[in-house]
Amino acid sequence: MAGWPLLTIVTFLPLVGVVFVALIRGEDEVAARNIRSVSLITTVVTFLVSLLILKEFNSANPGFQLVEKSHWLGGLFSYHMGVDGISVLFVILTTFLMPFCILASQAVTSRLKEYMIAFLVLETLMIGVFTSLDLILFYVFFEAGLIPMFLIIGVWGGPRRVYASFKFFLYTLLGSVLMLVAMLAMYWQAGTSDITILLDHHFPQAMQSWLWVAFFASFAVKMPMWPVHTWLPDAHVEAPTAGSVILAGILLKMGGYGYLRFSVPMFPAASDFFTPFVFTLSIVAIIYTSLVALVQDDVKKLIAYSSVAHMGYVTMGIFTMNVQGIEGSIFQMISHGFVSAALFLCVGVIYDRMHTREIAAYGGLVNRMPWYAVAFMIFTMANVGLPGTSGFIGEFLTLIGTFRANTWVAFFATTGVILSACYGLWLYRKVIFGVLDKPSLAGILDLSLRERIVLYPLVAVTLFYGIYPKPILGATAASVEALVTKYQAAIDVLHHTALAVN
Repeated sequence: MAGWPLLTIVTFLPLVGVVFVALIRGEDEVAARNIRSVSLITTVVTFLVSLLILKEFNSANPGFQLVEKSHWLGGLFSYHMGVDGISVLFVILTTFLMPFCILASQAVTSRLKEYMIAFLVLETLMIGVFTSLDLILFYVFFEAGLIPMFLIIGVWGGPRRVYASFKFFLYTLLGSVLMLVAMLAMYWQAGTSDITILLDHHFPQAMQSWLWVAFFASFAVKMPMWPVHTWLPDAHVEAPTAGSVILAGILLKMGGYGYLRFSVPMFPAASDFFTPFVFTLSIVAIIYTSLVALVQDDVKKLIAYSSVAHMGYVTMGIFTMNVQGIEGSIFQMISHGFVSAALFLCVGVIYDRMHTREIAAYGGLVNRMPWYAVAFMIFTMANVGLPGTSGFIGEFLTLIGTFRANTWVAFFATTGVILSACYGLWLYRKVIFGVLDKPSLAGILDLSLRERIVLYPLVAVTLFYGIYPKPILGATAASVEALVTKYQAAIDVLHHTALAVN
């Protein structure tokens, strides 16, 4: 496939599906089936093309690969695409999850064409975030993704969907405005918007702090970090099942990816200065949101708060600035991508049957849904971080890296492992175990064929990467090593300069 613009193809292929979906006429059952089929085929083909990217990718090369570049906007900026060991896995994760979103949208019947178009457009924009190597191109993809997600929540969400969608939109937009100002300042100072050049550009130390804060404002909301996390539970509760899958599986990861692509390598002095601040916010997020999860009565809200806690491990691992911490944070993001997606899909399974997310409405489901109980158990154990599941690898590496950086931070962060076991096992016991004494549950059915097709592959990857994490760690190793080496070199120069001045 040498010479093929694979990144452009995989990024914009979903828009080809949009055209075909838009051309389907009618609102009957046949038209709906055709819309679903075209959407599913488009996402599957996109995933297969992304596997070609993985095939062509050389994990031993820490630099950007499959690079495509051409003039854009009259040569002022460039259409510049490429992937390295940090970004290539997020492209695969995005294309991997999208077919499950289409399959999980069986309950959506109103305005189905617009719904599928929104998801396909969103897929293009999400992939573009991870493949962009130009500041302005990155910003366009990063911000444009708000629009289809805003519509997915606001049109096809729950009773408070308008409130949740506007809260999601305003929180993320306000943070990103500061990032845009920072990007313009970087362009003015460096004379280019090319990310590959900016990674080697030395910004003045005073300027780095302001740029770091501006980028932090955007990425902290996106992850989200405490205390700007309050939009996430509302968005998850009101979003349709597939919307929650994308929110937890992909959109949250853009914040962590942004730290790795911009904050740490471009502003090393500022990152070093603000590391205690990030550690503090991460510990608060891990402990506080885990305690909040313990008192939730809505299944989706509980899982949403657990996502905030798990993202606390990610930010903590990134700012350890060592190989174990950063590799652990990337693994945690990938693992959380399909584990949290699977948990929301599990919630969708019982919600489609009972039309309630109240934990108290369930109990004893193992008696009627044994296969569902097994799948839900595996994902719950992965969310808790049980050895043998993918959730363990990321948390363990992150805590090792944190222990090397600061033992007290690692100590407090480890309490989150205990708390996650508390709320995870409590939820599983309340929903799955016990006596099936509620009349409304007497006729509930186990997983259908479509639901097994959705959940079983996620069970497989959760267990596979928990036992054999090498494919993920091997893909990121060279790029992470180069990032850490470059960062440490910059900090050493900074410290030597400070000593010379003193």
